[in-house]
Amino acid sequence: MATGKTITERDGIRTITTHYIDGAFVESHGREVMDIIKPTNGKVIARVTLGDEEDTRRAIAAAKRAFVTFGRTTKEERSRYLRQLHQAVSARIDDLTAAMVEEYGGVVRFARLIVQSGIDAFPAAEKGLDELPLTRSWGKTTVTLEPVGVAGLITAWNANALFISLKLASAVGAGCTVVIKPSELSSLQTQVMLECLDAAKLPQGVCNIVIGRGNVVGAELVRNPDVAKISFTGSVAVGQSIMRDGAATMKRVTLELGGKSPTILLDDAALEQAIPSALVLAFMNSGQACAAGTRLLVPKSRLDEVKRAIRDEMRAFTVGDPADPKTAVGPMVSQNQYERVQSYIRKGIEEGAEVLVGGEGHPPGFALGHFSRVLTDFREAYPRIEFVVTVNDRVIDPVQEGFDLALQIYPAASKPPASRCMTSSISQSAK
Repeated sequence: MATGKTITERDGIRTITTHYIDGAFVESHGREVMDIIKPTNGKVIARVTLGDEEDTRRAIAAAKRAFVTFGRTTKEERSRYLRQLHQAVSARIDDLTAAMVEEYGGVVRFARLIVQSGIDAFPAAEKGLDELPLTRSWGKTTVTLEPVGVAGLITAWNANALFISLKLASAVGAGCTVVIKPSELSSLQTQVMLECLDAAKLPQGVCNIVIGRGNVVGAELVRNPDVAKISFTGSVAVGQSIMRDGAATMKRVTLELGGKSPTILLDDAALEQAIPSALVLAFMNSGQACAAGTRLLVPKSRLDEVKRAIRDEMRAFTVGDPADPKTAVGPMVSQNQYERVQSYIRKGIEEGAEVLVGGEGHPPGFALGHFSRVLTDFREAYPRIEFVVTVNDRVIDPVQEGFDLALQIYPAASKPPASRCMTSSISQSAK
């Protein structure tokens, strides 16, 4: 049943019971209800009814019907739709930012950047579409780029508006129709995005969104033969299962999987510039980002001065209310995430890691919610940063195993994470 309302509210708790299917807000067929918990105080702020396989199949069917026409659109038509999306999402930047701060606990100064980056995806896709030739010929060969069909877009919880916008912009530019499964932890943020999509007035069925669990909605997208493409952002384990299960219907699969990256400080780096930059990289998005530089590898000759610099600089990284522009680190997204962080802090301490700043438990003044003390020298979960004494769960003796060996600890059979180098010499970083 279609409805014009996306959220109702009673006694301070908002209720979400709809998905966006075939150009309308539709009551959920699935009946499971999940609480949305505010990470700053642990209180219920909303309840969302999660979609099931039937909701997902309805969305896929709508996207399949729409593709018959949308797949034949011209560059000019797709560009117009991308401009409509850009206008609609741009108009709600304040609402999207506020929802990310409230529901996810993202600090406002970073949350707005995340939302703006998502908004920027639409003109970027339009530019790419304009510059990309859809037909190329050489000799007797002609290659034409055509949309693959219905795309299933599965996004993570740590940058909801950004992930939806990036994937949707690419799909629309390519001429694909979509079914999006955002994280159920981002339901309030998703509702704002749904209203943006409705305001953009895309053709009916081009963009459909079903809120639900990965092992229900996501699994149906992966196994359904009417879905030609899966784009997934999330964990390695889930990515492996998508690759495996998608093979049964020969799906094209694109995976953006979680991983943590080191920042490499070379022996000629200026610490007064390098350390603040390294900490910003480590604690971006409260450390809940695959791009966060959560390990800092330093030459053994500079270890002591690096430790002193970190202790001094951490005074600027305040934990607090994410709505306060002065706050650098907010709460973890959920109680499970908080407990995971705490377990790894304990593990590091038990294994002998030296605590530079912070430790176990809540920071002073923040007993409620999912706030964590921000820094030790060993963390295995968000937020995490390691300083040479530990690398990839392995204790490194700075006297016995210097900088060069630390760079070689990744087995050749595994994929090393991306890294950043900090040095005063471009030629030095090239080495």
